[in-house]
Order: sequence, then structure tokens, then C-alpha cells
Amino acid sequence: MKEYLYVFRGGDGKRLESSPEEMQAHMGLWQGWMGSLMESGNLIGGQPLENGGKVVRKAGAMITDGPYAEGNEVVGGYLIVKAESMEQATEFSKGCPIFEHGGCVEIRALVPMEH
Repeated sequence: MKEYLYVFRGGDGKRLESSPEEMQAHMGLWQGWMGSLMESGNLIGGQPLENGGKVVRKAGAMITDGPYAEGNEVVGGYLIVKAESMEQATEFSKGCPIFEHGGCVEIRALVPMEH
């Protein structure tokens, strides 16, 4: 099996407009989807990201607050999953609740590092 990174982008606009009840229901969908990946042994880990941070360029000569981007470009979190192929990793992603809020999942295969 290979490892794949899911990068979650966008969806913040609709999320911010949600009522507390809608937000709780949406979080329940995330828990269910991630729980099913965990139960099948395909979830390795992941976490949501705080808004903001720093962007470092030119070996530290340029440090800015950020990242700031359009709502559909903001990275909100990530997961690492195990799958037999990119096709299977793509299939797993189709149940992600981010689509309910207009976001997307970027899927990238992880390349093992030689020690």
C-alpha cells in the first residue's frame, strides 16, 4: 500500500455562514467519514490547521503574515491515508464532507524518503 496526502482547500465561506446546529451536523459528517477510514485501517492521521501563520521566502530574508488567499484556495487541514492506488485514494475522498461547503480535496502520493 502507498500513502496519500489529502489537502483540504476552501469551504470556509459557507462554513462561516452556518448556524451552530448546522456546524455541529457538518462536524458529525467529518467524524463519520474519518471514522470509516479509521475502521477500515486506511487512516494514518491528520489535523485541521489554524488560520493564518507565516510565509518564509528567500531563506528567511522575507517573512510575511499569511498565508492569505481566496476562500477556495485556503488550506484548512490534511489527512494521510493508505490506499492500493491513486484510484482507490480518489474513491475514498469522494465521501469527504468538504464538498458540502464547496471545497475540494487535493490528493498527492507521498514519496518514501531513503534513510
